[in-house]
Amino acid sequence: MKNFIMQYSQKTVQELTVEQIVLNMAAALILGLIIYLSYRFSHSGAVYSARFNVSLLMMTLITTMIMNVIGNNIALSLGMVGALSIVRFRTAIKDARDTAYIFWCIAVGICCGVSYYALAAIGTGMIFLVLLLMGSVKANDRYLLIIHADEESAGKEIEELVLVQYKGKASLRVANRAKQQLEYIYEISSKLIEESKKSGTNPVELLRNIEGVYRVNMVCQNEEMSR
Repeated sequence: MKNFIMQYSQKTVQELTVEQIVLNMAAALILGLIIYLSYRFSHSGAVYSARFNVSLLMMTLITTMIMNVIGNNIALSLGMVGALSIVRFRTAIKDARDTAYIFWCIAVGICCGVSYYALAAIGTGMIFLVLLLMGSVKANDRYLLIIHADEESAGKEIEELVLVQYKGKASLRVANRAKQQLEYIYEISSKLIEESKKSGTNPVELLRNIEGVYRVNMVCQNEEMSR
């Protein structure tokens, strides 16, 4: 059995010509640039990283180069898997879509490495269109309304004002009460913020006018900043 596997692996080894290697790398470069442009135009977050975008292009080329080395050599492919399995990546992914881009680059690199240009091109075109169409989808931002007061008597007035201004839809998350110290934290959806702007009223200013309230903060909390 061992001899059969060795003979089979030796018979199936095909060395790529220089022209084929150049063609594979050129196809990977073109498709990698498409991935680069897709990430650039579809990523609307404030944490956009140009270095990460360049690394996507490099990842496509590197994967293609690895596939050129492996070819259809079973022994070499097993050795390459063992060598790559010792690599550990600790880079934090800031956006969930970045994971999709990484797998996209690896898939394109594999396809170009084995000369499946049609599959790589069609797949890249479809993914590119989907990401451009869905790239405008924004995270569901949540706002935290943080209120500090130094008089206990202000508590009831604060609760009533928030109840009226946000139509009872503001969720009370924290209510800390101490001697001459009050802290309220409400979670408010972006829809409620837009409705308050359209009505022309500013709940933050109304809260500041309450006697005893000395600080009112509005903090935006979204998926990008929470990672």
